[in-house]
Amino acid sequence: MTKEYAYRLRALLEKASAFLNDGDAVEAPELFPIWLPDHDYVKDQRVRDEGLLYKLIPATHHSQADWPPHLVPAIWVRVDEPGEEWPEWRQPIGAQDAYASGSKVSHNGQHWVSNIDNNVWEPGVYGWLAADE
Repeated sequence: MTKEYAYRLRALLEKASAFLNDGDAVEAPELFPIWLPDHDYVKDQRVRDEGLLYKLIPATHHSQADWPPHLVPAIWVRVDEPGEEWPEWRQPIGAQDAYASGSKVSHNGQHWVSNIDNNVWEPGVYGWLAADE
């Protein structure tokens, strides 16, 4: 396989991966490009950063070296593994990554279920029911 062919194939795979839903995308993160600084991205475009898959929230974004996806959840939202029933709780930054009513999480060794929409509270503080009791 020539380098030119490999580059063309990679470009086709990345183009085709845009049609995957998030559930299928997390099963094949290698199909998505690694996040790059000084690069233009568009809404819902997915990239890899620190081994995880992220999706762009705003309509467009020009990346900066000091704003990688894992550090700016107001711009990038992590695409979680949908097959994981009790993913580890992460502190939401705002409405874009808040938990919906019925969301399940693990936190401090316990399972929790959100009982409110747009939940940005830590489990055990407000808006969560302990599922293990």
